[in-house]
Amino acid sequence: MQRFDIAIIGGSLSGAAVAHHLKALGFSGSVVLIERDPAFLRAATSLSAAGIRQQFSRIENIRLSQRTLGFLRALGAQRVSLREQGYLILSSAAGRDTHRAACAVQAEAGADIEWIEAGRLQARFPWLDPEGLSAGSFGMTGEGWFDPHALRSLLRDQAKAAGVVALTGTVSGLREAVGGWRITLADGVVLDAARVVIAAGPQSGDVAALAGVALPVEPRKRTVFVFSSRGVPATLPLVADPSGVWFRPEGARFLAGWSPDDADDARAADEDFGPDWALFEDVLWPALAHRVPAFEAVKLETAWVGHYDTNAFDHNAIIGPLGAGGLFAVTGFSGHGVQQAYAAGEACAALMLGLEPPVDVSAFMFARIAAGRPFLERNII
Repeated sequence: MQRFDIAIIGGSLSGAAVAHHLKALGFSGSVVLIERDPAFLRAATSLSAAGIRQQFSRIENIRLSQRTLGFLRALGAQRVSLREQGYLILSSAAGRDTHRAACAVQAEAGADIEWIEAGRLQARFPWLDPEGLSAGSFGMTGEGWFDPHALRSLLRDQAKAAGVVALTGTVSGLREAVGGWRITLADGVVLDAARVVIAAGPQSGDVAALAGVALPVEPRKRTVFVFSSRGVPATLPLVADPSGVWFRPEGARFLAGWSPDDADDARAADEDFGPDWALFEDVLWPALAHRVPAFEAVKLETAWVGHYDTNAFDHNAIIGPLGAGGLFAVTGFSGHGVQQAYAAGEACAALMLGLEPPVDVSAFMFARIAAGRPFLERNII
């Protein structure tokens, strides 16, 4: 039987970030990174739209994304295909006050965000129809999208070069044992670890349940549509409409998606990766054509489905200890994982080593869930 000092369940971006930072912070013990799908074909990271933004309503979320942004910039934009084309978040009269308050928090955090009244939106963005809008906020720098595959590969490669063991397997058992935790894999392999980090994305709740911990993280289905259209510049930002529809350019094409209200957003079946084609015609296309008249003529080309690792309690990340001895988590990002996992993994690694994290993650601790105190973020896309 193999024994490790730390076992990380989930080898995609979150798990790779923890492993990378443990070694970067000087941890000399043994670390194993367990991943059920080393090709990452259905990983949330692989199927993400890969945005990064600072337009959150809570400064804690802004700081996590800023920490990742700083790392991406230090790597160099070309290395991770970082495109800082901005986010344009639009609000109706009903959402204006909440929107304005969020912009004040962003300004406090040093984010480069411009507030734009409705009367100036079309002059600034000629392709936009401002009907029904009260205002918009535009991230002039520090927002856009990047290649999460490149970031994950970099962190995994650096972790393995530092001695982290990569193991392929599906965890089927997790229980406390003498001196830590016993992990059983579906193929019968058993290993022990003094401490365990659950970073299994949408399956994190299921993994935690094996250990008797109620972690409210589950898969939620999201379809991303790819379409083409003429007359809209490829330089436009990611646009978040009050309808809940978002869109952005991707090369010569465009991506678009939509997140339903909680009441209509049930747990996804683990094998459900079939696009909801009717969503485009029924929900997205009407909203797209309303906001951008040129989108009245589009060609739907393809679509893909990803699963959010959704924290059903409050839609924010869970970072740090889970209450059971030696059990930690980095999960539940609810769509923010690609932009926050690097910093969250760093914070978790620091906490495990008794160090002060460079970003305060106390608001993301599991204790809030046990106490019934949701951490509310208003800017959910």
